[in-house]
Amino acid sequence: MNRTEIKNCLLCNEPLHTQMDWKRLFIRSFPKTICQECEEKFEPYSHEQKDEVVSLYHYNKAMQDFLHRYKFMHDVLLAKVFSEKIHHHLKNRKELIVPIPIHPEKLKERTFSHVDELLKQAQIPFVHLLEKTTTETQGGKTREQRLKTPQLFRLKENVQIYGKEILLVDDIYTTGTTIQHAKKALIEGGAKSVKAFTLIKVGGFHN
Repeated sequence: MNRTEIKNCLLCNEPLHTQMDWKRLFIRSFPKTICQECEEKFEPYSHEQKDEVVSLYHYNKAMQDFLHRYKFMHDVLLAKVFSEKIHHHLKNRKELIVPIPIHPEKLKERTFSHVDELLKQAQIPFVHLLEKTTTETQGGKTREQRLKTPQLFRLKENVQIYGKEILLVDDIYTTGTTIQHAKKALIEGGAKSVKAFTLIKVGGFHN
C-alpha cells in the first residue's frame, strides 16, 4: 500500500500533513486518510466486559455523514478511513471472520459490498458463510418492526462449520436484529460460538 497515495482528507478534502518519522519507516502502518479535525468528530465507543458485540464508534452526526457517503453515494474509497482501527481490533482474533452478506440484488444496486470492503482495506482475511434471503433492509424500520423481522439469512450450500468459533462483522449495530438472525443461522448450523464486531453502535452512553 502506497503511503503517498492520499494527499487530501477523504472527508473534507483539506491537505493532509503527515510527518514521516523513524517509527513510520520501520513499523508497518496504514496511510493517513483523514485530517485530525475530522478524526476528532468520531466518538469512540466504551464497552463493558460482558458485551458480546464490540463496536468502535458511536453513531453521531459525523458517522451519519460518513455512512451516507460510503453506502448510499457509493464512495468506496471511504472504506480506507477506519482501516487501521479495524486492523488493530481484529488482527489477533482466532475466530473465523464472517462479514454480514449483502443480497445479490442490493450488490448490483450498490456496486460493492460495504462490509467486505472495510475488511479488505483493513487487511483482515474473511470467509462468507451466509446468504441474505431477502432484499429487505432494516433501515427506516421501528424497533418493533425490526424485532418481528422473519429470518434474514441462511447458511451457504455445503458450508461445514461444526465446532467452529465465529466472529460476525457488520458496519452498524442498532437493535441487534441482523446480528441475532445471523448468529441463529450459524449456531443452528453447528457453530460452537458466535460473537460480533461492528464499526458503529447506535445508542448507549456517550463519553
